[in-house]
Amino acid sequence: MEQKTVCMYPKDVQRVTGKSYRFARLLLIDSRRQLNKEEHQFISIEECCSYTGLKLE
Repeated sequence: MEQKTVCMYPKDVQRVTGKSYRFARLLLIDSRRQLNKEEHQFISIEECCSYTGLKLE
């Protein structure tokens, strides 16, 4: 059974955007702040796409 990722990690953001790992980490931190989430909470794929303006597909 294939397991799908439901949350975004910096490495995932790095692959999608082509930016550095540090940029990806900061992007997730900024999106977490914008969504009023705490540090330990994850960012879903949908939330990341919404924040960056990327299409979910």
